[in-house]
Amino acid sequence: MCGICGIFDINGGPVDKAVIVRMNSALVHRGPDDEGYHIEGPVGLGHRRLSIIDLHAGSQPIYSEDRRMAIVFNGEIYNFKQIRDLLIRKGHVFRTATDTEVIVHAYEEWGADCLDRLRGMFAFAIWDRKEQTLFLARDRLGIKPLYYALDGGRFVFASETKAILASGCIPRELDYQALSDYLSLGYVPAPKSIFRQIRKLPPAHYCIRSRNSQKTTRYWDIDFTPDLDTGEAGFCRQLLEKLEEAVKIRLMSDVPLGAFLSGGVDSGMVVALMAKAMQEPVRTNTIGFSHEAYNEIVYARETSALFHTDQSEEIVTPDILDTVDKLARVYDEPFADSSSIPTYFVSRMARKRVTVALSGDGGDENFAGYRRYYFDLLENRVRNVVPGPVRQHLIGPLASVYPKADRLPQFLRAKTLLTNLSKDPVEGYFNSMSLVLPGMKSSLVSPDLDRMLDGYDSSLVFREHYDQCNAKDPLSRIQYIDFNTYLPEDILTKVDRASMAVSLEVRVPVLDHELVELAARIPPHFKIRGRTSKYIFKKTAEHLLPGQILNRKKMGFCLPVNEWLKTELRPLVHDTLLGSRCRQRGFFNPDVVEHMWRQHLTGEKNNFQPLWTLLGFELWAEKYL
Repeated sequence: MCGICGIFDINGGPVDKAVIVRMNSALVHRGPDDEGYHIEGPVGLGHRRLSIIDLHAGSQPIYSEDRRMAIVFNGEIYNFKQIRDLLIRKGHVFRTATDTEVIVHAYEEWGADCLDRLRGMFAFAIWDRKEQTLFLARDRLGIKPLYYALDGGRFVFASETKAILASGCIPRELDYQALSDYLSLGYVPAPKSIFRQIRKLPPAHYCIRSRNSQKTTRYWDIDFTPDLDTGEAGFCRQLLEKLEEAVKIRLMSDVPLGAFLSGGVDSGMVVALMAKAMQEPVRTNTIGFSHEAYNEIVYARETSALFHTDQSEEIVTPDILDTVDKLARVYDEPFADSSSIPTYFVSRMARKRVTVALSGDGGDENFAGYRRYYFDLLENRVRNVVPGPVRQHLIGPLASVYPKADRLPQFLRAKTLLTNLSKDPVEGYFNSMSLVLPGMKSSLVSPDLDRMLDGYDSSLVFREHYDQCNAKDPLSRIQYIDFNTYLPEDILTKVDRASMAVSLEVRVPVLDHELVELAARIPPHFKIRGRTSKYIFKKTAEHLLPGQILNRKKMGFCLPVNEWLKTELRPLVHDTLLGSRCRQRGFFNPDVVEHMWRQHLTGEKNNFQPLWTLLGFELWAEKYL
């Protein structure tokens, strides 16, 4: 696992190595073991290496035989040996045993079509000195990040925005639409970044930059066409075979390897298959917290005992003020998923024993494990029987006056349900996913920011993906939205930045693209059956995991941040959100912010999500704007 960066001067001017060194230094956490550079006329490439495979001969950049091509690469290609054998038969000569060298030869042989052959997680750049082009590519699911920017005559790219900013080429100008998206979703969806001139290369895309042009192309997409011929037993058999294969190929490593282990189905299944494939005990890593409601250690112990793992545990009592401040710099865009805190701590703990860890991320997206999927199905059933005008003109007004009753029992908290039913499926799902609800956001943003947004509607991000999905059923369509937004920009960004901050590589077998393709073909009724989510995945796991693990209520990877806002974090929230710097930036209405804060402190209303979202932005702004 590594960090990459570079500059291409499209006017033909020379690149200053000192600038590339400065950019590369901003990525040292991603690759503390080695650094490398290629500086040649109008191009400069930088690389930071975390050594995983071929520890002594894998320094980058790596070149084709004639040195026409130079590559810097971040990630792992799990089928590189098979591709290497094919390329050798075609006459290519290799100098290392790395997957990096396989990519540069594959590009030399097949061009952009080489991406169809790569199975893994990756972001890389290849300089073609003959054609004077730069080729950038990112893996299908967006496991590894890649940013780029163009300012004047310089095309700049890097694994993280902090490296692009370190170049000094790109001004720190805010993208106001990206800020609006962040307030709604808690992350900035691709291709935007929080900076106006910096863009993300979206998952499953490549970009070719020449001196005269730039072209971005999508090379892969998820096909949700249902397989109606295969039954339950057939899908279970195929899933188990593909899961076993996905785990097994991710065990290649020349450094210590282990796994994250919670008490849930996804990580339990990964550990079970690791234990089956490995000769030695799996090194599992689990963190817990003093707050019992957030502590999964006792459940993780059950799985560890079942598979005789080498279990390591740690009860975390974080210095929350220091941690929140540190993570605001680690996530170099504003980021409002509070589970980044436990993700950082479990990564830090695991790094004491291993350099590579497997995780269970992706199971909920693949097999419809989130509760919101179940409720979205219910809402769409109502939409199918209640005419749109009735929902809009009767349920809509009712939703507007229905109280946001956080203190009432769950079954009486109907405001979100009523609001969603008054909207179409896209707007309803966007409302369910919003941290700052649309009505609240309109009063929260300042008049100046509102003018700069000029009527921009962040729900258009969801609508674009909803319309692009080839399926007609509502579950597949919102899964497709999540695969293009929430998964890469929240879940995978969270894990990448937290793990890379401590120089740990995390591999995600449940997001093997061949497994994702198989899961997408499984009809919705095999994913949600009655009130059971992830039905087909749990059926597949039945002979490996006991019922108490399969049927345990989902906890999530959470912390008592709601309570911390009123206690340990109270001075920080007050000083940050009500202080002079926030007012000077002028993005938010200070009276509305103060009212939200007082409501939360008195218990009148639980404003944890919008307050945490605002805090995330302001702490980020202190460091990056």
